[in-house]
Amino acid sequence: MESRHKAAMTCKIRVARESDAADISAVILRALRESNARDYSPEIITRVEPSFSPSAVLELMGKRVVFVAIIASRIVGTASLDGEVIRTVFVAPDVQGQGVGRRLMAEIELAARKGGVKVLTVPSSLTAEAFYARLGFRTVRDSYHGEERTIIMQRALT
Repeated sequence: MESRHKAAMTCKIRVARESDAADISAVILRALRESNARDYSPEIITRVEPSFSPSAVLELMGKRVVFVAIIASRIVGTASLDGEVIRTVFVAPDVQGQGVGRRLMAEIELAARKGGVKVLTVPSSLTAEAFYARLGFRTVRDSYHGEERTIIMQRALT
C-alpha cells in the first residue's frame, strides 16, 4: 500500500505540450497492448493503434484539453476532456493501480467544473469499467463498433 501512495504523491499533472505527443502515444500503445489486450482481440487492438500514433495524438491535442501525469520526468499517464466527454484515459501498465488515473480524473473533473459541465460522460473500455465505477460513474448504455464493445458511462457533477 505504501508504494501506491508514493506514486500518487510524486505524480504531477499538467496540461500536455506538443512536445509530449510521442511520449503520450507510447503510454497509450503500451496500455492497449498490455492491459486492454486482456479484454479485446488482437484485431481490435491493431485497428485502434493508428488512432494513437504520435501524429494522431498531436491532432487530438488541437481539439481537446489533454493532461499528462508525470513521475520523475517520465510521462506515465494521460487523459483528455472534449467538452462534456472524457477521452483517452491511459496509464502506463507498470504504474496502474497506484492512484495515477485517479489524479488525472480529478484534474479532468476540475476542468469540467470550471467549464460549467453538469454531467461527465466517458466511453469506457471493458478494461476500465470498474475504475470508472469506483469513481461514481454509472453505465448508461453499450456502444459497438463491429465487435468492439464500449460502455458509455456518466456521472453528474453536483
